[in-house]
Amino acid sequence: MSVRLRCNQLCLFVARTNMLRPYFLGLLILGMLGIGQTTYANDAVEQLRSFTKNTKSASGDFLQQQVSLSSGSDVKPRVVRQQQGTFVFSRPGRFSWNTLKPFEQVMIADGKQLMMWDKDLNQVTYRKANLALAASPAAILFGNTALEEYFELNNAGERGNLFWVELIPKNSKDSAEDMPYTKIGIGMAGNLPIAMELRDQFGNIVLLSFSNLKTNIPILPSQFIFKVPSGAEVLKLQ
Repeated sequence: MSVRLRCNQLCLFVARTNMLRPYFLGLLILGMLGIGQTTYANDAVEQLRSFTKNTKSASGDFLQQQVSLSSGSDVKPRVVRQQQGTFVFSRPGRFSWNTLKPFEQVMIADGKQLMMWDKDLNQVTYRKANLALAASPAAILFGNTALEEYFELNNAGERGNLFWVELIPKNSKDSAEDMPYTKIGIGMAGNLPIAMELRDQFGNIVLLSFSNLKTNIPILPSQFIFKVPSGAEVLKLQ
């Protein structure tokens, strides 16, 4: 069987928008190289803890951008890919992450397994939820795993009107192979995640922003059920 998975499909589902939002991009780029620097914030970790503890459900929109840094002394970030979509989650461990443009993809976690569907390929991939922590930013923020079990949380200062948390992956045998990111930053405001920055060992950078957040709202169980389309190729990964 020929398995055709899009590049990074199992690491994350990206999102884009038709028009770049200069404010958001500038906000993140100004601080993207500063993760790990000590500045003034001292409550970002507590904001993230409050979010994971007190926000039982939410819905919203996401914008995700893949950024490339130019070489040389004059480092200029350049957006090479951007997409957009919507999300909804209900703790513990259930979320739906839907990419809308430029191609449609759906990722659903029902607390037991993680399902990913690529419409263009008509391909469905299943993984165990507890082995898919890094399958997407959604799994990190909304999944069934306690963040501090897999990450060391550090305050990373205030940048762009956000208080940032740096997440450093721990050496866990359960997550090491599934964790492509060497550094993760989450920008908090009002106990809500507003932005994320993810880096891997190759220097790739992914930036996300979250908008239209509605928290602790009723979520129908049907939103976490996916019916496999007729004729779809089904892959089950251990």
